[in-house]
Amino acid sequence: MAVTRFGVSLDEELLLALDKYVEENRFSNRSQAIRHLIEKNLVEVKWKCDNIVAGAIVLVFSHEKTDILKKSSEIQFEYRDVVLSSQGFYLNKNNYLEIVSVKGPSWRLTEVSDKLISIRGIQHGKLVMSKAE
Repeated sequence: MAVTRFGVSLDEELLLALDKYVEENRFSNRSQAIRHLIEKNLVEVKWKCDNIVAGAIVLVFSHEKTDILKKSSEIQFEYRDVVLSSQGFYLNKNNYLEIVSVKGPSWRLTEVSDKLISIRGIQHGKLVMSKAE
């Protein structure tokens, strides 16, 4: 259930930073970016520990941007201690879905997902985690 509240204000510097974040991550508007940041924070607080967890990082992007797959592979190699596998699917003539399976300390999975999701051109990215032990 969506709730709209008025009266939220930001300093100009924060507003400029938010607009830059919206642009860099290709959110459709500020509200979408704010929702993403709040959800991300809630997940990080919940999983800020050394629990071993398993998860999936879901990425959606244009398959025409081949540099995204290259960057994704480089990051996955850097985090090979927690990356189990990755799988890709063509969703339609424009979009590609990559699912990266991961297992390790929750803070480490959050770290790798942040790097993958922040690749320029990623249209949507999300980390889903569950306790593994």
